[in-house]
Amino acid sequence: MWYFCDILGRVRHSPFIGLYLLGFWIAPVSLHPQCLDFKPPFKPQEDLQFCAMYRNFGCCDSAKDQELMAKFYKIVDNFDNYAYANCAGYVQDLLCQECSPYAAHLFDAEDPSTPIRTIPGLCPDYCSQFWLKCRSTITLLSDDLQLAQAKPDQVHFCQHLELEDPDYCYPHLLSNQQLTQNLGHVRADPEGCLQLCLEEVANGLRNPLAMVHANDGTHRFFIAEQVGLVWTYLPDRSKLEKPFLNITKAVLTSPWEGDERGFLGLTFHPNYKYNGKLYVYYSVEIGFDERIRVSEFRVSPGDMNVVDHASERIILEVDEPASNHNGGMVMFADDGYLYIFTGDGGMAGDPFGKYGNAQNKSALLGKVLRINVDDNDRGPLYRIPSDNPFVRERGARPEVYAYGVRNMWRCSVDRGDPLTKEGKGRIFCGDVGQNKFEEIDIIEKGRNYGWRAKEGFSCYDKKLCANSSLDDVLPIYAYPHKMGKSVTGGYVYRGCEYPNLNGMYIFGDFMSGRMMSLQENKNTGQWNYHEICMGIGLTCAFPGLINNYYQYIISFAEDEAGELYFMSTGVPSATSPTGVVYKLVDPSRRAPPRKCHYDPLPVRVKSKLIKFRPKETLTGVELPTKHQKLSPPEEPVRPHPTESAVSESDKDWLQELMDILKEQEAAVVTTTLPQTTTKPPRHTRRKNRRKKGKHRSESGLAPAVVPQSGAVRLAGDEQGRDDRGRVEIFANGEWGTVCDDLWNTKNAAVVCRQLGFRFALKASKHSEFGEGKSLRILLDDVQCEGTEESLLDCQHTDIGMHNCAHYEDAGVICGNSDYVDA
Repeated sequence: MWYFCDILGRVRHSPFIGLYLLGFWIAPVSLHPQCLDFKPPFKPQEDLQFCAMYRNFGCCDSAKDQELMAKFYKIVDNFDNYAYANCAGYVQDLLCQECSPYAAHLFDAEDPSTPIRTIPGLCPDYCSQFWLKCRSTITLLSDDLQLAQAKPDQVHFCQHLELEDPDYCYPHLLSNQQLTQNLGHVRADPEGCLQLCLEEVANGLRNPLAMVHANDGTHRFFIAEQVGLVWTYLPDRSKLEKPFLNITKAVLTSPWEGDERGFLGLTFHPNYKYNGKLYVYYSVEIGFDERIRVSEFRVSPGDMNVVDHASERIILEVDEPASNHNGGMVMFADDGYLYIFTGDGGMAGDPFGKYGNAQNKSALLGKVLRINVDDNDRGPLYRIPSDNPFVRERGARPEVYAYGVRNMWRCSVDRGDPLTKEGKGRIFCGDVGQNKFEEIDIIEKGRNYGWRAKEGFSCYDKKLCANSSLDDVLPIYAYPHKMGKSVTGGYVYRGCEYPNLNGMYIFGDFMSGRMMSLQENKNTGQWNYHEICMGIGLTCAFPGLINNYYQYIISFAEDEAGELYFMSTGVPSATSPTGVVYKLVDPSRRAPPRKCHYDPLPVRVKSKLIKFRPKETLTGVELPTKHQKLSPPEEPVRPHPTESAVSESDKDWLQELMDILKEQEAAVVTTTLPQTTTKPPRHTRRKNRRKKGKHRSESGLAPAVVPQSGAVRLAGDEQGRDDRGRVEIFANGEWGTVCDDLWNTKNAAVVCRQLGFRFALKASKHSEFGEGKSLRILLDDVQCEGTEESLLDCQHTDIGMHNCAHYEDAGVICGNSDYVDA
């Protein structure tokens, strides 16, 4: 699937790329089942007695079926025996088309510029037979004055009932294979990419990274922003003006793109309805140390929509040796215990100790922890469950439930099949990889998930990987970095509204914006992969639905009823208000009416309500007033995720286009920074999209003199500005780049001062100014005090020694005033 990101990073099908590939890709006409209530068809819960031809799939439940039956008998009460014998079948056929999966087409309900028909669109041959035998029933079936006036003239009458597209008319559509094949199943293109749609739920959020419910019957949902704010939303999606929780002054984060420190996790106690307890996971700075903190809060006794901020009790703190790989998931599983998912401590390759933090059971980093926080009002804040796997192992931390994880980003508990409860209680996690693979794991007690010995299914540390005592469990799925570079774990869908999605594990990738799914084969135990695409053509042309989203997929969520959501943003910064929450929608089939109905418990609101106003729109679709004639489709050409579809020069052109749009995005987005604890990050997990640029020497601006050892220059800014770029250093007689491991503003200050600037405004990472592939990487693990005369005077590894790739090239933005000039 070709994706294109617009100025604010929405993922959509590219009109530019579509034109570019027009020579060999003609997209097929999209099918669009739709009912008269503008929603997808469904399978009735009870058999239909009257319109039995649609008992398996259509737009009528038993109540509507009975209503149409009553209408039928009211009409045929006017018939004599001859009329009943000849016309009752026609009347039944026409009435029952309200139950057709294509009712909206047959009655012209899709086109808002035309009134809904009272009699469905008929094929000419069928209409002629109906007119010849039963035209006396027309006024009984319809009160349309135009039809009544046309009744005496067969040609005029049938022209009035004719649809522009004969493929959609009744009864021919019943035998049209192209319209009826796979009806009611999730639509997929020839490559197997599933077509879903979205509903916008909330917007204007700053890196929304958690959305949870309290399981208290109110069906509220709570959305957490990375800066340390949590907002309350009511079931009608209105937002309370006063935040539920505000710990922005305590939370450690920064506005730099990709900084993963901050408010990272939120969960409510299973008995929250009675004890009012909730738990949060966030980054803090204590002196010169960075830590992750898990705290307990209570809701205010005087306002059910506000936390009592004075009630905070710190349950656990863990020192973070670097500013990345912070983990961040905290949740309760079916056993009632609190699960905490920590990262391995940061930097590359888990370099801490002989085997790394993740394999060291005496360390809390790189682990899944399980603790008991029940009955903790007196005595210890938490207890160790007696069946934790390492409680009796000497030297191991008793909190450890599983180990060998790198940086699990978003985990979830499977609710189980709604009928059989199969799968209930399984814990799914996405674990972010190092250089090659991202993975999905099912967490089991006492198991080793392989890091740093393995990354995905492959060896990372060959010596550890060969250790016969590793006894690691393999992921259920892993994908290479050509598909995405930062997995965001999701949920197994167990909601009510979209039965086709039941059992499907849906997840995404933060960097590529790719949406994916896994479905377990019950016979083999294997997990089958399908990519998820936004619906093309008219697939998402339902009221309130959209077919595009912002690229950076941060997190997934379930509401109290089990429906599935995800959060993404156009700018991956803790202070950029481009975050949106979307609900996943299957446009091919819904649950029967009233099956998923619930009555939320009342919420006493003391804060002002902010009504939700959607901002996103359906793109690439112009709703037609007349259907185009269906023709046999040519198979679309869609590149496989692991295969090349265009030449390298074409890829460069596409990348250049996306890079230009990202530059425009950076220029137009402005934000107001909240009051937070800020500190430049030492390292980040998520990598910015690569930007291209030329060396100044390539543009004719070669150095005027032979450089001295330790000289620096900036390269790669597409606008040719002198105050920013990729850092390149001259050492041992050659120019080379600097790896961004441990790269911070103190390092940047040395570079900027060497270049004659007063301030270092930003220490940029992950090749923000392009990759210096023509050069060697000369410096790694640079640590400056900020007062050195040259970068070479700072601590660093031996020149030319590193464990980096060029996507980790460091850069700076310098200036003579203390703000960034965009």
